[in-house]
Amino acid sequence: MAVLFLLSFATLAGAADPLVSPDWLRKNLTNPKVIIMDIRKGEEYKKGHILNAVNVFYNYWAVSKDGLGNEIPPDDDLRESVSALGIGKDATVVVVGKAEALVGRVNMTRVAWTLKYAGVRNVSVLNGGYDRWVAEKRKVSTEPKRRKKSLYDAPFNKGIYANKAYVMASLGKATIVDAREEPSFKGEKKLDFVAKPGHINGAVNLPTSQIFTPEGSFKTADALAAAATPVVGSDKDKEIIVYCDSGRVASAWWFILHEALGYKNVKIYDGSAQDWTRDPAGPVEP
Repeated sequence: MAVLFLLSFATLAGAADPLVSPDWLRKNLTNPKVIIMDIRKGEEYKKGHILNAVNVFYNYWAVSKDGLGNEIPPDDDLRESVSALGIGKDATVVVVGKAEALVGRVNMTRVAWTLKYAGVRNVSVLNGGYDRWVAEKRKVSTEPKRRKKSLYDAPFNKGIYANKAYVMASLGKATIVDAREEPSFKGEKKLDFVAKPGHINGAVNLPTSQIFTPEGSFKTADALAAAATPVVGSDKDKEIIVYCDSGRVASAWWFILHEALGYKNVKIYDGSAQDWTRDPAGPVEP
């Protein structure tokens, strides 16, 4: 199984890498500054989870809103969810989910993006998720963990978010990355909730399947850079907007580009193709 050790946040003393290994997490299970957040369903969490992990299901972090199925929660609700975890300014949140299928893998990166949007500075993902933890026969617990609520008041980081109006104004300026698989990018297939086939005018294609090993871990840093650089270029200051069908899958490339490979100005188009194609003014091409 491939293991990935990516760039550290050199400016944030003591922060974990964006992707942490099971070994790193085992050594930090009782670290009071590390908050392990299990985003699986409650019944799965009750059957077994990593020691000291709290359970906050994925649907708390992505909601249906304005006719779209996978949107960031309203600011007040999001601040309340972060406060309930007792997150302090020096905390590191490690997101843990399922990794046997693509949806579970991108759920972890989507929650990581949401926490970063909320202003949480130190957010990591367990590489390989809970599946890898169990596959390596590491200890699990059935004792639920509760955390004392805090008053979370950090400023939100809205520079990593884009809506339709912003994307429309960015056509021909920013690099628009379609993170769907090639048949969807070319308009050969589409999901039912996407009104029209094809991709946003001028978008380039960077399929999310290129990120993961068959076991569900992230590929090596060299492999990820080799996949991304020919598509988005090597200018780490350029603006990149990533989208998919609903804004969930795109979070994996956002996480790699922004958190791991050092691209400084990367946004997710929340709503993505579902939002874009329901508007006749949203141009698409095959």
